[in-house]
Formats: sequence, C-alpha cells, structure tokens
Amino acid sequence: MKTRRAPATLRGRLALLALATTAIWVAMLTAVFNVELGARLRQQADDLVRTRAAAVAATMEAQPDGRIVEHEPADDTALDVGIWIYQGTTAIQRPSASSALQDRADRLAGHGETSTDTSEPHAFRLYALPVMAGDRQVGTVVASVGLDAYRFTARSVLAGSIGLCVLLLSGIYLVTRTVVGRALRPVSEMSAQASEWSEHGTARRFGADGHLAELAGLAGNLDQLLDRQAAMLRHEQQLTAELSHELRTPLARITAETDWLTARPRNADDRRTSHEAIAAAAARMQRICETLLSEARTRTGQVPGRCAVEDVARALAERSSQEHPDAPPVTVVGDGATAGVSAALMERILTPLLDNARRYAVRRITVESERRPGGVLVAVVDDGCGVPESVGAAVFEAGRRAHPDDGHDGAGLGLPLARRLARAAGGDLTLAPTSDGARFVVSLPTG
Repeated sequence: MKTRRAPATLRGRLALLALATTAIWVAMLTAVFNVELGARLRQQADDLVRTRAAAVAATMEAQPDGRIVEHEPADDTALDVGIWIYQGTTAIQRPSASSALQDRADRLAGHGETSTDTSEPHAFRLYALPVMAGDRQVGTVVASVGLDAYRFTARSVLAGSIGLCVLLLSGIYLVTRTVVGRALRPVSEMSAQASEWSEHGTARRFGADGHLAELAGLAGNLDQLLDRQAAMLRHEQQLTAELSHELRTPLARITAETDWLTARPRNADDRRTSHEAIAAAAARMQRICETLLSEARTRTGQVPGRCAVEDVARALAERSSQEHPDAPPVTVVGDGATAGVSAALMERILTPLLDNARRYAVRRITVESERRPGGVLVAVVDDGCGVPESVGAAVFEAGRRAHPDDGHDGAGLGLPLARRLARAAGGDLTLAPTSDGARFVVSLPTG
C-alpha cells in the first residue's frame, strides 16, 4: 500500500500550506454565505406570500350573518393567481392547481394563521390568513408561491460559489508557488555560491550588509560554515606539515644508518649500534603517530588519560642526555603534579620545548612543574638568548623561527605543534616573560 508523500520542496510545502489554510477559510465563508442566502430567499418567499394573502384579504368584507362579500378591484388578475378563498371551510374561489396542492390548501381552511410547505411534485409555500367578523373567524384566504425558482437560485449560487472557490484556490496555489519560489531564489543562489566558494577554497564571504534580515542571518551562518571549513583545511595542512617535520628527523636517521650499513662491511659492534639507532628512530616515529592519534581522540572528547609530569620529564631528560651528550643537562623539579593527559601526549608537548631549549641553552635547562587550583603548570626554562620582543607570541606561528640565522636545524613547527596539542587537551602553551633566556609555560588540566 503506497502512502502519499508530502512535497519534497519547501516551495511545494509552503504552497500546500497556504492552499490548505485558504481552502478552510473559503469553505467556511462559502458555507456561511450560502446558508445566509437560503435564509434570505426563504424570508423573501414568506414576505411575498403574506403580502398576497393580505392584499386579497383587504378586498374581503365579513357580513354580520357570516357571509363574505368580495369587492373585486378593477384588475384582480394578479391577485387571483394561487389564491384560495374559503367561507368557513367551503372554498368559494379556487385557482388552477394540482390535486395535492388543493388538498393541502383545504386542510388550512378554518385553522387560523398558519403556513406550510409542499414538495411533490413541485415545491410551494402556502399561507393561511383568517378573515374575521369581530372575534369570530368566518373565512380564510390561502395564498401560495412556488419555491422552485428560489431553490434553483440557491443551487445555482452554490454551484457558482464552489466553482469560484476552485478557481480561487487554483490561482492562490499557483501564485503562492511563484511568489515563494521567487522569495527563495536568493537562498538557492547563496547556497550555490557557498558551494562554489567552498569547492575552490576562496576567502570570499557574504557578509551581513546588503541583505534582508532573514537572508542576513543565513549569510552569517553560511560564512561561519565557510570559516569552519577553511579552518579545517588549514588544520589539515598544518597537520601535514607538522607530521612531515616530526617524522623527518627519525626517518633521516634510519636512512643514514641504512646507507652507512650498506656502504661497506661493518663489524658486529657497528652493526649493533646502527640497529639500535634504527630501532630508536622507528620507535620515535611510532610515538609521533600515537601522539597524533591521541590528539585526535582528545579533540573528539575521549578521556586522554593521566600521567606524572616529573616522570615524563625525567625520561625525556635522560633520553636527551644520551642523544645529545654535549647539550646542557636537563634538571627536573616539581611537587609531584599529575596532569590529565596521557604520558605519550605529555611527551609530545614537552619534546619540542626541550628541543628548542637545547638549541639555545648555554649552561642549563630546567623543567618545573607545580599544582595549581584546577590544573598543572609545567615550565621549560633555558638560559639562552631568549625570544626577541619583536617576535613575542608570533613564535607559535607555523614556520616562524625566533632566530632563523642561528644555524640550528628546525622548520619552526615544533612550538606550534606543542601549543596545538596542549590546547587540544584543554590547556595552553604561552611564552612567559623572564629576564634571562626563555620560559615556556604549559597549562594542563589535573588528572
């Protein structure tokens, strides 16, 4: 069994709603009009038959002996049509009429003022007006009027009003569809424009000026969607750049060790050292991938885990001393704070900060952690040249380096990655003012 479906377009639904609403009102008005017209026609028939009966009764004179004397007017042809005159219950004047109508008129004689309708074979209204002699009824005048013309008029008006309603509703439906279609045309144009802009990645926006109030709200919403899409595209591009940057070093280490092993035969110790270096680089690549997945889970609202900040910092300090024995040592101090992030994510946040400190530190690098109400602060401090005031917070921009000519390796993506990871976990990474070197402070929620 097939079910009827509502129109799929907004224009069709609005036109159908307008049609249904108008149809209800038009049907109510048509019904009220025809009921009122029927009442008026019945009233007219009553007035006509009463007037004719009264006119005929005015020519009647009741004698003291009970006889009725009719004074004939000069031209009573119009009065004699459909008129019965009774003396008592005996008809002294009858019009030409059917037997059924004659019988109905005879029943009204002598019964006072009354009226009745007949329907077979034709509709008539009969009205009986008594002729009085003092307080005694001595005769009756019965007048009739045909109702066929009135009923034909009522039926014709009803049919005409129904036809007019159909034409009116058809016109309203077509006009509504046309008007709604034209009213919604700017919406369709804006939707197509937004689709084109999103496809080509243009920075153009609709803006709120020059639009109607409703379209201004739509334009604002479309602009927000385009901004979000642009932000997602930038995020993907930034993620690709950061992933390339983070994986470049361990991948280069693996490639170099592989080339070194295949260049010429090596002894067992050299091979073991190269294998360990390759394994360490591969493990680092694995940690990078796991960290990015951890960030994705953090962005989607999954529980990030918990970790002891000092334990992660000490592990990174030990690794730094092994990989860079000539770099300043890393000192870890704290009060046993626990951050509400996984150890892998904590490591990926601190690694760029420690790498940056190792590049510029002169004698010392310090990782400080402390509990704060509702969170944990982790500071990475070095005694290097610091960040120039002209750079400031711009050091967190992707590709931006505080000292691009210092000869150190790096593409300026580590700090932006660390900040993005911290913000994804519900915290932040800022550059704190200090009189010596640089101080980067990570704020994270507590575990």
